[in-house]
Amino acid sequence: MENSEGVKIESTVVTEEPLISALDIALFVVIITVAYFWYFKRDKQSSSSEKKPYTIQPSSLSSIEQTSNSSFIKKLKSTGRSLVVFYGSQTGTAEEFAGRIAKEGARYKMKGMVADPEECDMADLVEMKEIQKSLAIFCIATYGEGDPTDNAMDFYEWLQNGDADLEGLNYAVFGLGNKTYEHYNEIAIYIDQRLEELGATRVHEIGLGDDDANIEDDFVSWKEKLWESVCSHYGIEETGEESNIRQYKLVDCSEVLPERIFSGEISRLKSYENQRFPFDVKNPYLSKIAVNRELHKSGDRSCMHIEFDIDGSKMRYDTGDHVAVYPKNSSELVDKIGELLNADLDAVFSLLNTDEESSKKHPFPCPCTYRTALTYYLDITSNPRTHIMKELIEYASDPKDQEKLKLMASSTPEGKKEFHEWILRDNRNIVHILEDLPSVKPDLDHLCELLPRLQCRYYSISSSPKVYPKSIHITAVLVNYTTPTNRVNKGVATNLLAQLIPTNDELPQPTIPIYIRRSQFRLPPKSQTPIIMIGPGTGLAPFRGFIQERDYARKEGREIGEMVLYFGCRKKDEDFIYENELQEYVANGTLTKLHLAFSRDQPEKKYVTHLLEQNADELWNIIGEKSGHLYVCGDARSMAKDVHSIIVKVVMEKGQMTNSQALNYVKKMEQQKRYSADVWS
Repeated sequence: MENSEGVKIESTVVTEEPLISALDIALFVVIITVAYFWYFKRDKQSSSSEKKPYTIQPSSLSSIEQTSNSSFIKKLKSTGRSLVVFYGSQTGTAEEFAGRIAKEGARYKMKGMVADPEECDMADLVEMKEIQKSLAIFCIATYGEGDPTDNAMDFYEWLQNGDADLEGLNYAVFGLGNKTYEHYNEIAIYIDQRLEELGATRVHEIGLGDDDANIEDDFVSWKEKLWESVCSHYGIEETGEESNIRQYKLVDCSEVLPERIFSGEISRLKSYENQRFPFDVKNPYLSKIAVNRELHKSGDRSCMHIEFDIDGSKMRYDTGDHVAVYPKNSSELVDKIGELLNADLDAVFSLLNTDEESSKKHPFPCPCTYRTALTYYLDITSNPRTHIMKELIEYASDPKDQEKLKLMASSTPEGKKEFHEWILRDNRNIVHILEDLPSVKPDLDHLCELLPRLQCRYYSISSSPKVYPKSIHITAVLVNYTTPTNRVNKGVATNLLAQLIPTNDELPQPTIPIYIRRSQFRLPPKSQTPIIMIGPGTGLAPFRGFIQERDYARKEGREIGEMVLYFGCRKKDEDFIYENELQEYVANGTLTKLHLAFSRDQPEKKYVTHLLEQNADELWNIIGEKSGHLYVCGDARSMAKDVHSIIVKVVMEKGQMTNSQALNYVKKMEQQKRYSADVWS
């Protein structure tokens, strides 16, 4: 016979033994136990690796330090602070406002700190009452269809799902929104109300900033009244004029080894040389430009069709998603700043936070050269805000320049008028200011601290992954315009893209960093559901992807529902983009109807909204009688609002409803994702 290892043994005792010995049983149990733990441990690890979100942690932080950093209460207590300003920011503006409030706290004997809610344990808010005369301020942006910013999502969900007792918490909220969107400041309003429901005390009424008008003016006006309320609530007085205290200190990095110097990477050093999946906002993919062709047939404007190569990147997108493009400033503007300030742009430097407790050690990746900072990290083309005017005063040697800056930095009616006319109306950026006020010579490192971060640009993806799994298409109008001072301002991203022309030879192809941002702008789950698409100009972009996807389904033999497209442009012979493609989809039956409006091909302007009004029966047939879906993409300021009004009117008339009933019907369509908008202002 054989033992469990298969070795033959001889028996010298002639007795009957059991078929399975105790040793056999013991070995069998051991084998089964080992196999069980090996299998389930491997399965658990596999599952964990699939579900764990990808994050980039600063290499200098240990796990212990990261844990302690999540407790903002400990930081407040250990550093004798009583003011914490949280920000929910998608583009950096809310973070900038938060920093300004925290800095001003010193004038009211409230030492402040700025905090990212994503990096904090927000349940610690219940302990704020333990700090004497404490105050929590929230600068919260709303974006998309009434969504929280990415870094405020966890906090928003905590407020929704939790029932913490926040009695003793003193707070104030400033919202950043845009009135052209339906869900204006929805997140800030919710947070303000929810904090009160949980027992917190509102020290000052909510501020609602409108980016479609003058959000800087809204913020400054609210901030001034905020401090009045703070003084009244706590029985304190302003200590005097605010001094321009630097948040970051300059560090000379001329001795740093070249391989330790950032050269445009967003977060991880050498990330463009050593690409690692997954790719996101802090870890973009360096994509090759596969196609860059002109869509306009004639005229003085340009519209580009660009295809980003994502083959081998493991990136996946859905029809309706957005692609984020990381631009860089023109070398002409960067060189001009160096010339105006007589600065060595190739000097290597770092800006280190003077607040040792801050989780944000640098304002952008450091160390780097000034040229790199001005090219990749800093916004040098937008209109500077009033706090920058204030900081520039000390660098003006001419009294006239000083007075002009002081006026624009003030909150007087005259100051606001001057800022609006000289900065906003005349569309001056920091380069123009330094040119027009020649005695203003700020230290370049201080200017780098003051300027906001250069933000990525989002474009609706104009392709379907079913048809183009290895590339992402966008449709972008080249932005160039002349300002009232006769300067030509150029769109940062589109002018960069216009230069990235792929070649047919062996030379390296042009590249640009990108990542995919998920969207709720989706086709109906069932391909048979009829849809109406309204997209004038580049608003056509996502619908090109929609049509491609339905065409793919049709070719597979699946039934597809009606597809009606409303498209408009200026002139048929100039800017009718993707004309041949659209006509082909009409011919093969994928596109049921194509309604076209060419606004300047006849004496009277003709827009897609006019066609919608004319086709009320067709509109109601699809969205009313057939429960179809309606999509709008394009300008939020006028077109999308006009479309909404027309839809309500059609529902009233064709659905035989009152105005309130029609509004409720349309609202329900939005809640059911049957009425979706992808708009911009």
